[in-house]
Amino acid sequence: MNFWNQLPKPIIVLAPMADVTDPAFRRIIAKYGKPDVLWTEFVSADGLFLGGYDALIKDLEFTQSERPIVAQFFTSNPDMMRRAASLAHDLGFDGIDINMGCPDKSIEKRGAGANLIKYPKLAQKIIRAAKEGSGSLPVSVKTRIGWNKNELETLLPALLEAEPAMITIHARTRQEMSLVPARWEYIKCAVEIRNEKRSETLIFGNGDVSSVADALQKVKETGCDGVMIGRAIFGNPWLFAKNSPTILPKEKLEVLVEHTKLFEELLPHKNFAVMKKHYKAYITGWDGAKKLRMKLMDAKNASEVAFISCS
Repeated sequence: MNFWNQLPKPIIVLAPMADVTDPAFRRIIAKYGKPDVLWTEFVSADGLFLGGYDALIKDLEFTQSERPIVAQFFTSNPDMMRRAASLAHDLGFDGIDINMGCPDKSIEKRGAGANLIKYPKLAQKIIRAAKEGSGSLPVSVKTRIGWNKNELETLLPALLEAEPAMITIHARTRQEMSLVPARWEYIKCAVEIRNEKRSETLIFGNGDVSSVADALQKVKETGCDGVMIGRAIFGNPWLFAKNSPTILPKEKLEVLVEHTKLFEELLPHKNFAVMKKHYKAYITGWDGAKKLRMKLMDAKNASEVAFISCS
């Protein structure tokens, strides 16, 4: 079943982010302010089947509280994508997403991520392979407006031809990275192209969205079906909470400790420094925050973090 068609619009979702939307943080988000849909971090389809399964499978762990949840994969090999989609189906995911927008050079060297913007025919093959492996699960795509210029007039029709359930468009080119403001006028253009093609594919926008209210305003301005929010989640697992609670420093510290303990429990294979990238975002905006952050950055485990936070 295509769960996307069951959700009321506009649909507001959380972006997949490497070393951010891991199983630990997703559990925290699902508890304190769940978006309409959650994503895993992107996972290498090649790595799953060419020697990295034991480590990568941990990134695909999820709980029922996170549903609907989408598994995101990257590869330039249609067969690897087919196998990854089949695995996601067997693991019980609600959907599959293909990363065609990551500008990381190590990913691009493998022909994946944003590199696929340059090869729309291969992108089509990968989408179709995912659909073949996914069973009944909907397949979506996350990409950008182009490589070094706006290419939506050619790129988007090619992707729509493969009939993904949804396409998220980051409103910058690959070359722009995140160095310039997102240009949401191109999301409106994408909606118009979709409508001209009479496609049923949903169009989501992404880039520089600061809040749910901001997302809803962008929906009004562009006519898109949904919005993906990314960096605004840092230090704010309450971002999607319906009642927009005022969070006191004490509550932030309690959730920081809870988050850290989950990270240590669920992701023992990851360097503890990955968790520390969240501390600056959690601990800011009150007297003594900087001093506390500096102490926490020296912590070596969750027990030390809990002790420092309570002292």
